[in-house]
Amino acid sequence: MRALISVSDRTELVNFSKELSEMGYELISTGGTSLYLREHGLSVTDIADVTGCPEILGGRVKTLHPNIHGAILGDRRDDSHRIQMEELGIIGIDVVINNFYPFQDVIADNDSSIELVLENIDIGGPAMTRAAAKNFVNVLVIVDPKDYKWIGKLMMSGNVSDSDRRRLAAKAFQHVAFYDSLIADYLFENSESEQYRDKLTNAWERVSLPRYGENPHQSAAIYKWANEKGGIVNATKLHGIDMSYLNYYDADAAWNAVTSFQQPCVAIVKHSNPCGLAISQDQTEAYNRALSGDPVSAFGGIVGFNTEVSENTAMAMKGVFLDVIVAPSYENRALEILTKRKKTRILQVHPDAGSPIMIRSVSGGVLLQDSDLNDDQPDTWRTVSKALPTKKTNEDLRFAWKVSGLVKSNAIVIAKDKAIRGIGAGQPNRLNSVKLAVEAAGENAENSVLASDAFFPFPDGIKEAAKAGVKAVIQPGGSIRDTESINTVNDLGIIMIFTGTRHFLH
Repeated sequence: MRALISVSDRTELVNFSKELSEMGYELISTGGTSLYLREHGLSVTDIADVTGCPEILGGRVKTLHPNIHGAILGDRRDDSHRIQMEELGIIGIDVVINNFYPFQDVIADNDSSIELVLENIDIGGPAMTRAAAKNFVNVLVIVDPKDYKWIGKLMMSGNVSDSDRRRLAAKAFQHVAFYDSLIADYLFENSESEQYRDKLTNAWERVSLPRYGENPHQSAAIYKWANEKGGIVNATKLHGIDMSYLNYYDADAAWNAVTSFQQPCVAIVKHSNPCGLAISQDQTEAYNRALSGDPVSAFGGIVGFNTEVSENTAMAMKGVFLDVIVAPSYENRALEILTKRKKTRILQVHPDAGSPIMIRSVSGGVLLQDSDLNDDQPDTWRTVSKALPTKKTNEDLRFAWKVSGLVKSNAIVIAKDKAIRGIGAGQPNRLNSVKLAVEAAGENAENSVLASDAFFPFPDGIKEAAKAGVKAVIQPGGSIRDTESINTVNDLGIIMIFTGTRHFLH
């Protein structure tokens, strides 16, 4: 019996190799792996002794040889294969233990040269792994050190089943596919190729298995982009119970909301919508004003910060039940106060570049689109009303407009003093959203501003807002009835701005 070992990740390799040796396997190995095993007292046959050829081209060619691939691919159940192998002096290989050059680690270092990257594209390793996986009926293929212990026990007892072999083969092909996806993505990202290619391949790594998905009867998993270090899925949990599927989803909404603003911002999110959001140079004031936007919905919500959480803010949060707190960092005293909450998850999130692509699943496939950066330039907006905004009103309008792109459509945001006062979201018509936002704002609707993520198809929503005391409206414009809306605001004496850009969020 022979086992071929050629690995980059040497975790637990020595122990497993000793087990194989004790079971009577001849260990065959390449270059660095061979030296490593010998240093740990194991007897190893060099690959060159099997092929009869030295490693050439700086190690680029060492296993690409009939004595290796014939030994792996030969089907021992096929008489013609057995006869041919005997004639050529090819002795079968029964176990292949392989993982590849550390391409992922190399591209994670931004200082890596293209020459170093290319040298870390493994050729022989994937070829051997694919060959062994194809012939899994005859050859055990192992690519993950986590599998050494359980498969070792089965091998010693002689109870390796066909399903075990098939499972390891599937994992091997997946290992190759992930590796090749990393290479393809890297080369595409560093070339001038089209963004939406004919074939979609992505390398994802599992982060966690939450207890369930949106509902207890749904299973779920959380994955991250390979090598991505920022964002919610890569956050460090400093305190609290395990994250759920919806915790990740809502925490992401909170993080996206606060990082949309350059100024210190606090967002309170419930069911992926910001029910409270405010900006202020005083973080505690921003938190209090965000909370006042909808203190009822804030119960059990997610709170996001784009600046370090202060002790004063942590004190101000006392008495409010929160599921998750998200921030780039925390003052020591703030963390001492917040960790007294037994269940609340406290996350430290590292900034990321933001995904340029949004992916959504639909029946039979996925939808891809550019991410909405929501970074409009106010100097391109048009004031279409006779009434003109003051500097303060302009600031509130810009704030409300930014927030409207964070709220599920049809989105209506009523704001005042750079804080949400009421929102209407997810309604089948815009008028209903206006009514909900007005009701939520209550007395705070007086002298407030209103943002609509898409145009008003009729002026009825504007009239409803004006009755509640809204003094200015910002919307994209573009309806065939824009003239009616403009006439309405002029009759009512309120301000209206057209941005020319829509920001639906579904």
